[in-house]
Formats: sequence, structure tokens, C-alpha cells
Amino acid sequence: MTERIESQLVKLDERLTRVESMMASLLERIDRQRPDASEASDQIKEWVTQFVAMRLQQLVPETCEHAAGPEAGGPYLAGTTVPCTDEVAHRVARIPIPFVRQMVVRKVADQARKDQVGRVDIGYFEKAATF
Repeated sequence: MTERIESQLVKLDERLTRVESMMASLLERIDRQRPDASEASDQIKEWVTQFVAMRLQQLVPETCEHAAGPEAGGPYLAGTTVPCTDEVAHRVARIPIPFVRQMVVRKVADQARKDQVGRVDIGYFEKAATF
């Protein structure tokens, strides 16, 4: 009877050894298939960066790198780097329709750049703003 028990114990030990080896090979396969967490994180960060850059480019087509602002003090024509007097800034602010205001500012700013005017005063504004 003890011989029979010992034989069963040997068989059980062999089975346990086989199960352990199968588990080790299974864990090895899992480790090979598991991506590196830092690598996956880097890939996600790269994708998000590219996506955000693409969306920003779609929303704001101008480059995000802006030249330094002009050194001259005082007000500027709205949305431009063209210096103007306080009176001109006040006159522009009084134009009630936004798209008309933008057209006037754009026309005056383009003309001022073309004429190389240092600062737009009220006289120049009135002359350049006429369509």
C-alpha cells in the first residue's frame, strides 16, 4: 500500500512539475506580448501632440510664432502693428458694424504700410479710410 501511495506521489510531483513549466512558458509569452508602458505612453503623447497641432492649424491658420511687437508706444490700429493716435483709436472704436470696422482698419493699415507712415493721425486716417 505504501508503494502505491509513493507511486501516486511521484506521478503527482511529475504533474506539478509539468504545470509549473507550462505556467512559466505562459508568463513568458505574456511578457513578450505586453507592450512597454513607457513606450505606449510616448506614442500616445506623440499622437496627441500631432492632433492638437493639426487642430490649431485648422482653427488658426497663421503660424503661432509671432514677431515681436513694435517698439513705438501708444495705441495701434485694432488687430495690427500700425501705431496710431488716441483720436484715431477712438474713431475706429466708434464704427458700429464689426466687419465694416475691420475693412476700414485693414484699408488704413495697408495704406499706412505702403506710404511708410510712422503713426496714423486723424488727417491721414480720414484720407486713407475713404473708399
